Amino acid sequence: MAHTASVGSVKRTVDVVGKRLGVKRYESEFVRPGNIIVRQRGSKFHPGKNTKMGKDFTIYAVSEGYVSFRQMTGAKRGRKCIDVLTFEEFVKKHPNFGKHNVSNSKRQKVIS
Repeated sequence: MAHTASVGSVKRTVDVVGKRLGVKRYESEFVRPGNIIVRQRGSKFHPGKNTKMGKDFTIYAVSEGYVSFRQMTGAKRGRKCIDVLTFEEFVKKHPNFGKHNVSNSKRQKVIS
């Protein structure tokens, strides 16, 4: 004899689809005004130069340029900011951007 009454199984098991959150445009990708860079819940990332935050914490580009991530220092250390930089600003920050490191042997194979 059972000392407790048997309990029925749960019948309402519903799978909920994902919300498609996360980074949509990564470092050094070209964006246009209105392009979504990050979809998030809460402000894990903060808007920086040429970006704004929507009411659902979505960060989007305000001007044309290249995506750049940076970590703040000082009083706001630990805060991650997202910037959209012009080509000139981006090349200053990343001097090797656009330069391909192809060895001479690979170049000769491609040419011939």
